[in-house]
Amino acid sequence: MVENIEKISGLSKDIELDEREKLRAVFPQCFNDGKLDIDKLLNLCGEYIDNDFEKYKFEWSGKAECYKLAGKRSTGTLRPCPKESVNFDTTKNLYIEGDNLEVLKLLQTSYSRKVKMIYIDPPYNTGNDFVYEDDFKDPIEKYKEITQQTTKSNPETMGRFHTNWLNMMYPRLRLASNLLRDDGVICISIDDHEIHNLRKLCDEVFGEENFEGHIHWRRRHNQPNDKTKMIGLVAEHIVVYAKNSNILREKGVGKIDLTGNFSNPDNDPRGAWASKPWKVGSDQSGSRYKIVTPNGVELDEEWMGEESTYRELLADNRIIFPRGGDGMPRKKYFQFEREEEGQCATNWWDCVKFGHNQGANDSLTDLLGLKNVFSNPKPVELIRGLIQIANVQEDDIVIDFFSGSGTTAQAVMQLNSEDNKQRHFIVVQLPENLDANYQVASGKTKQQLEVSINFLTSIGKPHNICEIGKERIRRAGAKIHEQNESVDTGFKVFKLDTSNLTLWDSTPTSSDDEVIQRMISMQDTIKLDRTDLDVVYEIMLKLGIPLDFPINEIQINDKKGYSIGENCLVLVCLDYGKDGITPEDMEKMCEFLPAKIVSSEKSFKDDTALSNAHYILKDRDIEMKLL
Repeated sequence: MVENIEKISGLSKDIELDEREKLRAVFPQCFNDGKLDIDKLLNLCGEYIDNDFEKYKFEWSGKAECYKLAGKRSTGTLRPCPKESVNFDTTKNLYIEGDNLEVLKLLQTSYSRKVKMIYIDPPYNTGNDFVYEDDFKDPIEKYKEITQQTTKSNPETMGRFHTNWLNMMYPRLRLASNLLRDDGVICISIDDHEIHNLRKLCDEVFGEENFEGHIHWRRRHNQPNDKTKMIGLVAEHIVVYAKNSNILREKGVGKIDLTGNFSNPDNDPRGAWASKPWKVGSDQSGSRYKIVTPNGVELDEEWMGEESTYRELLADNRIIFPRGGDGMPRKKYFQFEREEEGQCATNWWDCVKFGHNQGANDSLTDLLGLKNVFSNPKPVELIRGLIQIANVQEDDIVIDFFSGSGTTAQAVMQLNSEDNKQRHFIVVQLPENLDANYQVASGKTKQQLEVSINFLTSIGKPHNICEIGKERIRRAGAKIHEQNESVDTGFKVFKLDTSNLTLWDSTPTSSDDEVIQRMISMQDTIKLDRTDLDVVYEIMLKLGIPLDFPINEIQINDKKGYSIGENCLVLVCLDYGKDGITPEDMEKMCEFLPAKIVSSEKSFKDDTALSNAHYILKDRDIEMKLL
């Protein structure tokens, strides 16, 4: 093979190497023989080793393995499924089926520091809900087992109740933090079981200084009837962290819609309005002057603003006097003004403005035409509010890697419809099978499980959670499209699988036949059962190209190729025709002016043909990569 032609690996980004290189660039003196001298690094930063073993730490069994698990490279890829998608060729939204740990690893190169907001509603660790059982040895094979054997519960009798949950959450949060932009925000829903641990975990991953707040959301609109606790549960928690609080402030914090009650009793042409007192409160300061009511009553008080300001507002019909003209003056403020101005979020979110569980259930029932297809989805209003305070704007990306029923996707589309912006979503969900095991793990009754299965049977879909989520997004998107045709209501479906590229199986074996078979399988760098589109999307993941970039089929003499991006950012040719890729084919590819050309070794007749291709591209300053 020609030297200096880089081969694309079937492994995901080496996160640990990437982090080491960042440190090496800033602190080269802290590396000896390629290894980091942590003591020297701490000393340079003004932190000196004092052997204080009593200082505060957040530790749990398995924490060291969590670091390794987050850094272990994935051998998987994401395979496109156009038939299950909506507007596959044009949409910028993604729906990904798979274990979110592996998916997050695969997204590291293409989406590093590109995500504006992450929202997740992970398992609350109540003992019945699902706990992901990660496998360090072969995560993809473990994932395939899980999708067949479905879920397991995490009962307190296991003795590692909190530890199992922390081991599941830590590597996912660490990988998620890499995806956030410098002005990015993560919002995490949780209940009382793990709120204390979640705060500590997020302090460690995102930094205590980036804690933005703890929202208490009233999830019930009625009183609880819980006889097992002294205090009935009506609220859940949402913890909010910034990637960098200082940069978030510089870029701007979002606001939510005003929660006031507006009306227009005097038919003001400016529209609905509400009012507030013009008289100052005991904790305010203003100006003292005389005001005469419409009924002639003279009022000498401390008022808001200067008298000249009052006169201008009075002439503009901005001052009203309640009780038929006898009441104290109040200033009008109009709904359109407050909507533009917005309102700062507080840490108490009521169920009137931000929805509640019953309302969310009712909305999903209306959408799917059947009750209890999915248990207790989050309200669209809640996620919509979080998107607003995170200040997610045009072309920004929102990720939810515990997608469930797909509320986040619907909230993004709904908000886009309301303000005519184009935000984009990436949602990830494990395809948990709806069977008896799932019933035990989820705590659903047999009747509830049958409702979900009957619904999926009625629409001809497999019995797993992802099919409910995708159908919900399809139906919600169709309704939103009726209201606003400019909104992107499509989504590309991808599914986690093993890499399309053949990897050497290093599993220990004593069988000579097995070794020979493995060597034979390595003759083809691309697996025989994979399509060109499968390979093209894996190339995009490995080269750091977002999965929403357009792909166009192109003709290269007698061969088929693919152009990635609007102006052929990357050209892929896997077609070797009769005689392999010729110099004439390479000249034709150069006419598309790509930055990179990717092909497979098998596409060239021999090393001479490959060498010719290499020098043709080198002369034109086009990079070549091989599979």
